[in-house]
Order: sequence, then C-alpha cells, then structure tokens
Amino acid sequence: MSSVVVTEETVDDDGLARIMAPRDGLVGERALGAGCFEAESGPFRHYRRTVRVEPLPDGRHRVTQTTEFTLAIPWWSWLFRVPMERSLARPDPGLGRQPWWAPPARLDARAAAVLGTLAVASMVAGYLGTLLSQTITFAAREFDAPAREQGVALASVRVGVLLALVLVALADRRGRRLLILVSAAAGCVATATGALAPSLPWLASSQTVARAFSMTLGLVIAIVAAEEMPAGARAYAVSVLAMAASLGAGVCVLALPIADVAEPAWRVLYLVPLLGLPVVASIRRTLPESRRFRRRDASEPRARLGGHTGRLVLLAGSAFLLAVFGTPASQFRNEFLRVERDYSAAAMTAFTVLTTMPGIIGIVIGGRLADVRGRRVVAAVALAGGTAGTVLLYLTAGGAMWAWALAATVVSAATVPALGVYGPELFPTALRGLANGVITVFGVLGGVTGLVAAGFLADWLGAFGTAFALLAVGPAILAVLILVAYPETAGLELEELNPGDEPPPPLPGAGLGGGLTG
Repeated sequence: MSSVVVTEETVDDDGLARIMAPRDGLVGERALGAGCFEAESGPFRHYRRTVRVEPLPDGRHRVTQTTEFTLAIPWWSWLFRVPMERSLARPDPGLGRQPWWAPPARLDARAAAVLGTLAVASMVAGYLGTLLSQTITFAAREFDAPAREQGVALASVRVGVLLALVLVALADRRGRRLLILVSAAAGCVATATGALAPSLPWLASSQTVARAFSMTLGLVIAIVAAEEMPAGARAYAVSVLAMAASLGAGVCVLALPIADVAEPAWRVLYLVPLLGLPVVASIRRTLPESRRFRRRDASEPRARLGGHTGRLVLLAGSAFLLAVFGTPASQFRNEFLRVERDYSAAAMTAFTVLTTMPGIIGIVIGGRLADVRGRRVVAAVALAGGTAGTVLLYLTAGGAMWAWALAATVVSAATVPALGVYGPELFPTALRGLANGVITVFGVLGGVTGLVAAGFLADWLGAFGTAFALLAVGPAILAVLILVAYPETAGLELEELNPGDEPPPPLPGAGLGGGLTG
C-alpha cells in the first residue's frame, strides 16, 4: 500500500536550502531535477519527493512537500508505515540520523524485503521451538511422568541436533533459501505428528525430528540475515528476528489455556503448525537466495573448519555454558509454576505473557547498543544480570517472583542480539552453515546436560530454585569469557572479519527493489 505525506511550512532562505538538499537519513535521496527527488537507497519499492516553492512578500518562502512511498517490507509494512510517515513529515528529517525504531545503518529495498520475510519465517520457528517446553507438563500429566522423566524426554529431543547439523551444512552447498523452505515445511508437518503420541517417549521421538527442522530453520535464518544486512545493522536484524520468534512463541503461550479444557487437549496445539504451510508458500515467493552464497566460487576445493579452530572452540564452548543454564531455566518454568506454585494453565499464560512481553524493550535496546557501542560489554552485562534475575525468580514467590521474572526477561533479552551475531559473523561464507551447526551441537549438549542435571537436582533437593543457583556457574564463566576473549565485530563487514571471502555482487539498478528475486 502506498502512502502520501504532504507538509506545508514557511521558511527563510537557509530553511529552503535545507529542504532543497537531498535527504540522507531514513532515505538517501538523489535529485532528479528542480524540486524533485527519488530514493537512491532506502527501504522502499517506490519513493518520490516533490517540492513546490511559493515566494512571499516578506522574503520568506511557503514550501509544500509531497512525499509518495511504498515500503519494501512484505507482511510488516503496516507496522512501519505510520512511524515512517511521521518521520518523513518532520520539517528536518535529519542528516545521517535514524529514529529509535529504525536500524542504525540504513537498509536498502532488498535488505528490508529480506528482513521482513525472515521475520515471518522466525515466527514459524518460534512456535515450533516453544511448543514442547510449553506443553510437556500437560503431556506428563496425562502420561503420569515425573520431573525426572520430563528432563530425560526434553534432553532426548535434542538428539535432533545431529540431523540439524547435516541439514545446516547443506546450506553451504545447496543454498540458504532451499533449506529455509524445506525446514519450515517439514518442521510444521513433523510437529503435527505429536498430536497422535500415545506416550511421552513417543512424543519425544516425534519431536526429535521436528526439533531438527526447527533448529535448522532458526540457524539458516540467522545466517541469511548476517549475509544480507549492512555492517551497521546486523545486531538490529537479530533483534527484529528475535522479536518475531517471540511473537510465534507467544501464539503458543496464548493458546496454552486450551490444555486445561481436558486432559488430552494439549494435543490441539500440535496441529496449529499445519496453518504455517500457507505461510511457507508465501515465503517461497518473496525470499531470494543470499547474495554472498551466490558469490562463492563453487569450483574451489571445499573449505575446512581446521583453519578456524580458535573461533570455533570459543563459540562452541560459549554455547555450552549458556545452554547448561538457559535451556532448563526455560523448559522447566511451567513445571515449576504448576507444581511448586500451583498455577493453572491460564495462570501460566498470564505469567508468561506479562513477564516476557517487556523483553522486547531489552531486545530493541540491546540490538541498537550492540551495533552502535559494541557487542562485548552489552552481552556480558546482560548475561550476568539476566542470570541473577532468573535464579531469584525460582527462589521467590508472589509479587517478588513476578518482579524478578520481569527484570530477568528485560535484561537478558539484550544478550540475544549482542551474542547472536557472532556465529554468522566469525566464519566465511563456505563454512558459515557447518560452523554454526557445530556450535549448535555444543549448545544442545549444554542444554541436555542442564536438563538432566536440573531434573535430578530438583527431585533430589525438592525445589528448582537451588538447582538453578548451582547451574548459574555456567553463564557466570561465560560473562567473563566474553570480556576477555571475544573480538569486537560491530561495524565491520563480513569480508573484513573473514578476509578470504569476496564481497557480494552489487545490486542491479538503483536501490529500489533491484535484485529482490533470486
């Protein structure tokens, strides 16, 4: 849908000179002629600004500006249209400045279209990745399984990471786009089979396959985002994708009260992903292949990870330390609320929604700070603060529990964009999928370790709070590691971080929609 913004103001000669200069903020303009400008770069399919000047007797000028534009953001243009209109209607939209809701570095039409499409795919991944952890306590109730068996089931599902490793490595050979489409469609179908599970082991088995595809989907989405976004907006892109994934997870949380209707009613939530298949068809129409993947020289000998051992060990070890606490803290939350705090499904939904939705604040702030100020300090501070808040959440009750949950969510959310960019950034195009698959394997191993440990510790100690206090040593070590061992990557092109790579080919034509297909 096109928008038209008309503004009228009276200005002096200096003000007129500013208006008649090409804008360089949300849009990078070029002059077509007297009083007419089009976008040379910006998130638009179409953009034109025309200026009409009427001299006044007092030497000033009445200026009427008409700006017509169509955003190049599939699915989400309705969300950005109004703030874009307001920003473009300002008398002085600014030179080189971006509003708080926009990325620090300006996106072109292709980058905006790709990010919008990836955000939709992230919604699908968010639902698939959240479903089992949200519903296992109700499946366990039907199957009469204690916390120990739930921990084993949640851990066993992580075996799907081995299939995910194979799939994500294919993205380095067959392309990113194909793997996103296959993983999204197959993940939706495989997840739906959980509705037929006759026992907890059967449910875990079906979700092992589903989890492999959802993991692959999330990994390749992050890789494409890193490869397509400008250097100054990669963390911003991760924050947008994290919010979209949270929205998909939120759909699952909002539907959770269905599980209270009857003992087997949780199965309905496993059929919802079938509604994602038409979404995948839409993604197929709007998602191009990564330019950096298309640029690679397929005739060269296959790259090996051996030359990147240091970075691989650093990120794989970090993934383990992060997941050994974060995975069980997330997966066992509903069990904790149901068993230790006697919450119903509706109360769990209210708690989860009200304490996690403000995490958007942390994601937005963390993404901007990580791009503008750097990744390391943001990641270390957010990780330490979020871990402490999570432990206190499990050790308290009543209002204090809600307060600590809210604080932990907002603070730890800043970790997502600050740390999430490192995996795609620190490896060359030919190895980006494989390397991130290996890192994910170690993250899953950490999650499995944490799930089993938390389940047994909770049964042995009689409470989840003490168990998580012991497991918090993992992220505490990681926070120190980030400060002393991580490189700073903010503002650097991927080719600067990986000198063996060639830069992506330039987009054909101007910045308005060139190269959107592929």
